[in-house]
Amino acid sequence: MTEEACPARQRTGEVVHDWPVDHLPGLEFDPLLHRLLREEPVARIRMRFGEGDAWLVTRYEDVKTVAADPRMSRALTVDRPVTSMTPHVVAPAGGIGRTDPPDHTRLRRLVAQTFGRKRVEALRPRAQELAERMTGRMLDQGPPADLAEHLTGPLPAQLIGDLLGVPSHDIDRLQAWRGVILSSSHSQQRGDAVKREIADYFRGMARHRTEHPGDDLFSALVAEQAEGGLSMPELISLAVMLVLNGMDAVRNQVSNMVYALLTHPEQLEKLRAEPTLLPQAVEELLRFIPHRNGVGLPRIATGDLEIGESVIRDGEVVYVSYLAANRDSTVFTEPDRLDLSRDEAPNLSFGHGAHYCVGAMLTRMEAEVMLSTLLERFPRLRLIASPDQMRWRQGSINRGPEELWVSW
Repeated sequence: MTEEACPARQRTGEVVHDWPVDHLPGLEFDPLLHRLLREEPVARIRMRFGEGDAWLVTRYEDVKTVAADPRMSRALTVDRPVTSMTPHVVAPAGGIGRTDPPDHTRLRRLVAQTFGRKRVEALRPRAQELAERMTGRMLDQGPPADLAEHLTGPLPAQLIGDLLGVPSHDIDRLQAWRGVILSSSHSQQRGDAVKREIADYFRGMARHRTEHPGDDLFSALVAEQAEGGLSMPELISLAVMLVLNGMDAVRNQVSNMVYALLTHPEQLEKLRAEPTLLPQAVEELLRFIPHRNGVGLPRIATGDLEIGESVIRDGEVVYVSYLAANRDSTVFTEPDRLDLSRDEAPNLSFGHGAHYCVGAMLTRMEAEVMLSTLLERFPRLRLIASPDQMRWRQGSINRGPEELWVSW
């Protein structure tokens, strides 16, 4: 939908923008976000589901302010049908994404060590082994190949499965559940049914790990639950969060990165000529790529907060757009241009504040491993389909290609 086609209504003297969060082709940036960032950085929106309307904050510094303010509560969103882009709330009530300190601090501490720098670097050899094995199969089979099927999908799924101790034969089941939970096109009833199925799966896995513990994160969480450190719903919520992000977000992020590089040949050549640029290139790709549709989880204000020329009142719903913040021209020079040598402010792709993504380092490491392996093994890697022939995911929270067919 174009900017002009997006209707707006009045709300007590303010404009409320109806935002359907339509499917966007390729890596096209949402036109409403683009316009609001430039013209109305603190705006009112209403999406397809839920009730009422909400604030949407898009400017870089304003987004950081809201995300870091302890008066902005995630816990108060539970059982409140706020305006939303999906018919069901993806993050479960009581889970790490919908709690406030001290509960959030307690839950985060349980998994933070696993995703710290030292543990992530210890996982790099395993990720490299998987990348070489998977690309080796591609070389053996010969071109063409679907990278989403051969590398960007199975590697993060296997790695998060290893971390949680999920049997390899169950990965496909988790992938199917993931597809429904992260969809905006399924009914609330279907979403709730799948949530019950995946909860039952991890509840059964918890019973098994109680009697047969392994050397994995899930066994450690089960032991913590047995000692009273967290409840069974919290245990299940943590497992589901790790699976959804580990399987879906990383798959799409890296697929998008490959697509962006292959459609920006001058940037790809810059990276090939200077491989040590890779970590910086990953940061720029994270900034540039609109990796999701719409916005993430909302917050509820527990006090008045002045943002720009607007005042967010106690009890009002607030969303922030990290995507828009990453395109703020007051922070980034020519923000709509991909520039792998860019060295400006940190991107906000993993959020900010207390709810900063716990798996950020793992995602970066997986991206570096997959991209470096592709660059080394496939010096002539190229897309088979033209950008207008690509099939992109629709009706999903995370954006990415359905398939990524390449030749070499």
